[in-house]
Amino acid sequence: MSAELLTLFMFGGLLIGLFMGHPLAFVLGGVAVIGAWLGPGPRVLGTIINNIYGNAMDNYVLVAIPLFVLMARFLNDSGVTERMFDTMRLLLANLRGGLALTVVIVSVLLAATTGIVGASIAVMGMIALVPMLKYHYNKELSTGVIMASGCLGILIPPSIMLILMASYSPVSVGALFAGALVPGLLLGAMYALYVLVICFIKPSYGPPVPAEERAETSTRELLIMLAKYVLPPMTLILGVLGSLFTGIATATEASAIGVFIAFLLFLIFGDRKASTCFRTLIDASKTTTMVMLVLVGATAFTGVFSRGGGMSVIHNVVMAMPGGTTGALILMLFLVFILGMFLDWTGIVLLSFPIMLPIVESMGVDVLWFVVMVAVVLQTSFLTPPFGYALFYLKGVAPKGVEIVDLYKAVIPFCALIVLACALMAFFPALVTGLPSMLLGY
Repeated sequence: MSAELLTLFMFGGLLIGLFMGHPLAFVLGGVAVIGAWLGPGPRVLGTIINNIYGNAMDNYVLVAIPLFVLMARFLNDSGVTERMFDTMRLLLANLRGGLALTVVIVSVLLAATTGIVGASIAVMGMIALVPMLKYHYNKELSTGVIMASGCLGILIPPSIMLILMASYSPVSVGALFAGALVPGLLLGAMYALYVLVICFIKPSYGPPVPAEERAETSTRELLIMLAKYVLPPMTLILGVLGSLFTGIATATEASAIGVFIAFLLFLIFGDRKASTCFRTLIDASKTTTMVMLVLVGATAFTGVFSRGGGMSVIHNVVMAMPGGTTGALILMLFLVFILGMFLDWTGIVLLSFPIMLPIVESMGVDVLWFVVMVAVVLQTSFLTPPFGYALFYLKGVAPKGVEIVDLYKAVIPFCALIVLACALMAFFPALVTGLPSMLLGY
């Protein structure tokens, strides 16, 4: 089979398998095996197996993934998130759109401590959506801000997506964490600004909390709540990122520090039951296993695709784009956006990086800048139908009256803000490269 036909077969088979409802990891692996028989021959499978065990599974950086997942689970089970939200809600009670702004701020803090999108959206959906609808917030604004802010978990470090990206690129974890921090905070600030502007233009979208409810908590009590429920997560953030950026610890060691601090928070704020700890370990193991299985399948897929000549086909198509380097970059980022409608971020990273990064390097483009651009675009992978995971995470916990059509409409302005953030990063690349240059001499 020619390289062109093999390319069409493998990506076509991938889409067909996903639309049939099969798990991504097994679709990738199955298409790889069939593609090997039709393309470069079954002997290539031996090379692929060696590559899986010799390179993918022997990557020391990947040890940080189960540790960061465990850190997120401990923090989620500690119950500090609900208390943190209630504290910030009272702090911003007098502000129009204060509840929606609280969702953004708490989600940014969760993103910097948990990094798990499903957990962030589910938690915020359960503790924030009902109060927002109770106070007559606009339905699309309420659901949209929860979904978009919850997705920041894969962008703001520490993030398991950034760790996986670093393991498949020449960029270090520390440089990628530093490069993604400013764009992640920028996107959170854009969400917050959108909430303030839309609630100023249309006050009915986000009325303030009734004054009598705010008066029930004194200023002294509110300051105690801030010290008790907001400062501890900040300690976790500083412990992980501070040890990494100052060079005290590697990414793997920083993740171990994060697990230790998160476990202490669980002992302080959680129920401290052995059954809860056991469930936390099992949930973390399931998430880690899912990521590793996708990694194995994607390594096999890209290995067969490369040996069959598919890389050359994609390279020729990208380089033939009008507009030179700019046109090629726009095409690659657009392809990432389209893939985000059908795949989760794990599959997109593992499929696209082996194909796109050699092209980016050959064009002389800063790889760190491109990787962070992909990370920002991947925010949309959770928000865009038909397989936008954030839509279904929130629908699963939303009260009656919130329909899937409402969620589709709610994500439109936030997807537009993500595109705007990409444009800002394109015109001002220092937003990505500035912090790594200052901290790490990148």
